[in-house]
Amino acid sequence: MQALILEQQDGKTQASVQSITDDQLPQGDVMVDIQWSSLNYKDALAITGKGKIIRSFPMVPGIDFAGIVHSSEDPRFHAGQQVVLTGWGVGENHWGGLAQRARVRGEWLVAQPEGLSSRQAMIIGTAGFTAMLCVMALEDAGIRPQDGEIVVTGASGGVGSAAVAILHKLGYQVVAVSGRESTHDYLRQLGANRILGREEFAETRPLEKQLWAGAVDTVGDKVLAKVLAQMNYGGCVAACGLAGGFALPTTVMPFILRNVRLQGVDSVMAPAALRVRAWKRLVQDLPSSFYTQSATEITLAQAPEYAARIMNNQIQGRTLVKIA
Repeated sequence: MQALILEQQDGKTQASVQSITDDQLPQGDVMVDIQWSSLNYKDALAITGKGKIIRSFPMVPGIDFAGIVHSSEDPRFHAGQQVVLTGWGVGENHWGGLAQRARVRGEWLVAQPEGLSSRQAMIIGTAGFTAMLCVMALEDAGIRPQDGEIVVTGASGGVGSAAVAILHKLGYQVVAVSGRESTHDYLRQLGANRILGREEFAETRPLEKQLWAGAVDTVGDKVLAKVLAQMNYGGCVAACGLAGGFALPTTVMPFILRNVRLQGVDSVMAPAALRVRAWKRLVQDLPSSFYTQSATEITLAQAPEYAARIMNNQIQGRTLVKIA
C-alpha cells in the first residue's frame, strides 16, 4: 500500500510517497482502510518541516481520516463499518491518515454519522470539527444571534470557513477577517455579512469600542488581543488557533471591566461524548453548499505541494486528499 512518509535528512524534513506493509504500521486494535484524508494547518507544518510537529521519524502525517474498518479487536467496531478519526496525536506521534491503511486504537474512532459520506466527513475534517466546537462554546456562553455580530478571524482558512458557514446557517451576523482580498467573494458565499482586512487588527489598546457579541479566533497574538479589546460586555471569544503566534499582548481589563470570557477550544483530546455530539451537530448545522464551495480535492502525491501552499497562505477552505 502507498503512504506519504516523512523522514529527516541533515535536519530537513523530506516527504515522499512510498510503499509500506501492514507489518510496518504501529500498534492498535482497529485496522482501517482509508478512503479520504485532508490537509490541515498542522499537517502543513509537519510536511514542510516548518513546525516541530513530528518528534520521531519516519512518520506518516495526516491528523484525520475517514474510511472502512478492515479488521477490529475492539467490540465497538466491526469490519465494514464506516469510521472517522480526528486528533489524538495521530499524524504527530502515531502514523496517520495520509496512507491507504492505518492501525489505531478503537477509542480514537467515531462511527461515521448517518447522513454523511466519507468524502463529506473529510471536507469537514479536523477543521470543521474544531469550528463546530467553537460555535458550541459560544452557545454554552449564552451568545445568541440577537446579541450582535460574531467576528471570525482567519476566516478563509479551514476552521474559519466552516465557522462562517455554520454561524450563518444558525442565524448569526458574521464578520469575517481575512488578509487576502481574493477571498472576499468566497467568504460572502459562505455567509459573511461583512469582511474586514487583517491590517485593521495589527495594533490595539487595552480597551476599545465594543463591537462583537462573540468571536471565533484562529490566529492568536495581536489579532486575538484586538478582538478581546473590542468585545461587548459579557461576550465570549472561542480561541482555537495560533497561526499568527502564541503570544497574547493584552491586559486583564477586557476580562474584569467587561466580563469577557476567553474560552480555549481543543479538538485533539476532546472526549468521546463531545465528539459524537459535535459530529451530529455538523450533519444538522453545516450547510450542504459548504461541500462544494470549500473543497479542493488532491491526490496523495500532491500533498507536499499543497502543504507548501497552505504555509504560503495560498489556499482557501479545505484541502481534501483522495486516498482510495
